[in-house]
Amino acid sequence: MIAQRTLLASAVLSALATMSAPVLSQQTSQTLPAVTVTATPFNDGVENQILAPATVLRGDELRNKLGNTLGDTLSQELGVSASSFGPGASRPIIRGMEGPRVKILQNGMSVLDASTFSNDHAVAGEGATARQIEILRGPAALLYGSGAIGGVVNIVNDRIPTTLVGKPTGEAEVRYSSVDHGKQVSTSVDGSTGNIGLHLDGNFRDADDYRIPGNVVLGDASSGSGTLPNSFTRAGSLGFGGSYIQNWGHIGASVGVNDDRYGIPTEERSYIKLKQTRFDIDGLIKEPFANFESLRFKIGNTDYEHAEHHEDGDTAVTFKNRALESRLELTHKPFAGWHGTFGLQTENSEFSALPADDHGHGHSHATVPLTKTESIAAFLVEQKDFGPVRASAGARVESIKRKPDAASGNTNRDFTLGSYSVGGLWTFTPGYGLGLTGSIAQRAPSVEELYSDGAHEATATFDIGDANLRKETSRNIELSLQKTEGLFRWKANVFHNSVKNYVYGEMGGLVDDHGDPDPIGGEYRERTWSQNDARIRGAEVEVSYNRFGEGIGLRAFADTSRGKLTDGLGNLPLQPVTRYGGEVSYRQGNWQSGVSVLHADKQRRRASFEDFATPSYTKVDASLSYTQRTNSMPITWFAMVKNLLDEDIRLSTSVLSEVAPQSGRNLIVGMRTRF
Repeated sequence: MIAQRTLLASAVLSALATMSAPVLSQQTSQTLPAVTVTATPFNDGVENQILAPATVLRGDELRNKLGNTLGDTLSQELGVSASSFGPGASRPIIRGMEGPRVKILQNGMSVLDASTFSNDHAVAGEGATARQIEILRGPAALLYGSGAIGGVVNIVNDRIPTTLVGKPTGEAEVRYSSVDHGKQVSTSVDGSTGNIGLHLDGNFRDADDYRIPGNVVLGDASSGSGTLPNSFTRAGSLGFGGSYIQNWGHIGASVGVNDDRYGIPTEERSYIKLKQTRFDIDGLIKEPFANFESLRFKIGNTDYEHAEHHEDGDTAVTFKNRALESRLELTHKPFAGWHGTFGLQTENSEFSALPADDHGHGHSHATVPLTKTESIAAFLVEQKDFGPVRASAGARVESIKRKPDAASGNTNRDFTLGSYSVGGLWTFTPGYGLGLTGSIAQRAPSVEELYSDGAHEATATFDIGDANLRKETSRNIELSLQKTEGLFRWKANVFHNSVKNYVYGEMGGLVDDHGDPDPIGGEYRERTWSQNDARIRGAEVEVSYNRFGEGIGLRAFADTSRGKLTDGLGNLPLQPVTRYGGEVSYRQGNWQSGVSVLHADKQRRRASFEDFATPSYTKVDASLSYTQRTNSMPITWFAMVKNLLDEDIRLSTSVLSEVAPQSGRNLIVGMRTRF
């Protein structure tokens, strides 16, 4: 069977390459489009990022890789893997760092949800309506604070318009997926009246339990097969924005609503209902003062809530986050060759995770007691060219105060954080660059790491925080080499990250719903937040040829990382395995096609308390699309097959790897249009 699958994949690749071969010689005069990264202070291109290597997904590439979750969408990008708690919840993991170390943004502002708390919590940001998704690999705490010590993902949907359009423009898509009988409709529309720009976007997704290629528990026929129980998803989002746009800049506001419901594929059969209402304000003033290019300010307000329900519908725990974030950036004109941005950022939030029977704040075993957080930060990023060398340096000072409810008996904690970075990119010949970056980034322990003390129904864990945890300090050094011009491009990165006081969850024995040891009948597994020094090191390489031009396009990549606790305490939990991947695409006229292959090694390095080692797998995806034009409006018909070989795929980064395989072979068909 394995040999047949390998031959099938080889045949598809060979056929595509044969069809594309005649056009190889026609590509030498084409150039690839420039891509800018909005989550950086200078909106530079991808190839000019110094302090954090960047990747941007947009257009057809984003649509073809779109999954039910943000983690699934980005899981085949360089240096990015994904957590998985079923199809409803999956978060990006960047270079072995996850949760509160990877910041998820929407239009440059934090999503302010509860997804950093646990892998079963969905990200309250929708990729289906995004114009592009940006990934900053490596420490980005300089710009976005303590929660970006490992990296940043920015979902850009342009909900607040910054330019006026002459006539209404937009896009819409419908798709159906066979593996879960999934239906999805998404749309995004921009228009204007006078100097007012308007935007509307929405998405609806409905999917049943998905089909799996083998047994629920690997090798255990008695565990069930066919479909993964309780793996359904229902998701909806709606957003509206408007702005007043003039030559001097713009000022606008938006409102967005997310409403999700998804199952947790564990024996408990619990499910989560999630609701978020978000308001944003965005303003830009060009040349506000002498010697300054722009003044930009943003305000985001979020009312987030999700409830974890038992199978019978009773509520177990309710998570709430009320948060207000503000950001001010002032960019100055070059002074003595230095071009930079000064910024201020504040965040105030009230976070809690309380059992259904807790109507006050004094419950002795609140999953997380009501806790107020206040933070304020100032940052500066500067950039200057020294001949062929572009240097960049920056610093951030941040004050964070955690204030748990007095009735919980926990103490307040104050943290003063300092993050610094310096780097250079040497263009030693046109199109080739050598970069070196060093950074120190600090992170305050999150609310759940400090104050957890209760049962978490969806994960079947009893979480115990430590109010005495110290701040993390990450010392990172990275060397990169890249070719950024021409049809043939490549990049390679090596990094070493030494983290003092690394916080991680250590699994213990079985306990009851009060946290008392119960090795026989206990329904929860004790998870204690601990702290120790750690090291994460790794390497990435990517090679591409004519990825977005006519004719054949190629991409190959590999990434690897290893996270270890020092003092002989073993490996960090939930670490990604070494991966190798390749893509072949073909574009000619109205036709586009592609095949991608991703191979992941067997999990060989596990934390001391991880019992299950994930086997290796090879995932093959294929796509074909045709675009027809009707009255100057393109309509694209597409078909994709994901997991073409119907592999039993289990992720080393998933706490449910033993009992929740990824979905089997999935045929996706649909139509999209732009107008």
